[in-house]
Amino acid sequence: MTKFKSLLFIAVLVGFAALAHAGFDEGMAAYNKGDYAKAYEEFKALAEQGLAEAQCSLAMMYEYGEGVPKDYAEAFKWYRKAAEQGYVKAEYILGTGYCLGHGVAKDPAEGAKWFRKAADQGDTEAEYALGSLYQVGQGVSQDYIQAVRWTRMAADKGHAQAQWSLGMMYSAGAGLPQDPAEAVRWWRKAAEKGDAYAQCSVGRSYRMGYGVAKDPAEGAKWTRKAAEQGHAMAQDDMGFVYLNGLGVPQDYVQAHMWFNLAAAQGDSDAKESRDKLAEKMTPAQIAEAQRLARKWKPKSKDQGLHSSSNSYYEKVKLSGLALAQRRNLEKVSILGWHHRTTYHCRVHKHQGRHAVVGWGAGIRSCFKMGCP
Repeated sequence: MTKFKSLLFIAVLVGFAALAHAGFDEGMAAYNKGDYAKAYEEFKALAEQGLAEAQCSLAMMYEYGEGVPKDYAEAFKWYRKAAEQGYVKAEYILGTGYCLGHGVAKDPAEGAKWFRKAADQGDTEAEYALGSLYQVGQGVSQDYIQAVRWTRMAADKGHAQAQWSLGMMYSAGAGLPQDPAEAVRWWRKAAEKGDAYAQCSVGRSYRMGYGVAKDPAEGAKWTRKAAEQGHAMAQDDMGFVYLNGLGVPQDYVQAHMWFNLAAAQGDSDAKESRDKLAEKMTPAQIAEAQRLARKWKPKSKDQGLHSSSNSYYEKVKLSGLALAQRRNLEKVSILGWHHRTTYHCRVHKHQGRHAVVGWGAGIRSCFKMGCP
């Protein structure tokens, strides 16, 4: 009789799970059709019954204000319920929320704890985030060995930002022997996935002969890939490339166009270079360069960051650059939040010029340090 009751109980649990997931599928179908009221109804009922997937989905609706008023505190409450059941996606989001103080009091140590839980389950984004925290000592003691360990885990899985970050560590000799060739190898992996920041690093490496044989033409090719995505620093670099004929024929019109595009994004160094170059150009050349700049549009990316995220990325980066230049600061760091992702940038002053030396998403704390 006891055995029969046990089997009956198991059967009831299996039946409940099947019904719960059927309801969750209905909620997802409604959500994808834009029927947020129906989705909310399904998710809320299942969330209150303890289904982690529904709790996480309900949290997202509160976070984005889909079918309900935006309520970060309510969103965080449901993310936490899902995370406490070991739901890895919620664990990662919870970690990010604590690191930023998004929906909860800022607590990097608590954020690191939740990243670790997700990373221990093999979540690639959490591995990368945890490695980044160890790299800068946020929420954990700074430990380059641990930074390399977790970043490499994500990089080995093909995570482009982690690959770029690991390249930075090899470039700086942070947590492992300095190795420019290995740095470029990892940047190249990320660049081939369409990461504009890695493409910019690869372009500079070939142009300078850093970790690879000097090849200005190859450098120009990779720099162009990043510049054509709208990457301001790469656009400034392309202006420099055309100005000096590095791997491309010297062309003042093209140089002016690229400097102008970077300047339009707030890059004051590009603006200065453009204005100096204009002194050497005829009015007709300047007019043509301006026409090309007005006509220019970023190329869509087959891979890499989504355009909306990339646009926000640039806003954070350029805000940091503008702040440093306006106040003539030696160093400055700023953070932003967009679509559940952390965006940050670090600017340093070097040889009289301000430059972005670290930027990223998802607590992407990768700093250029010794790299080109």
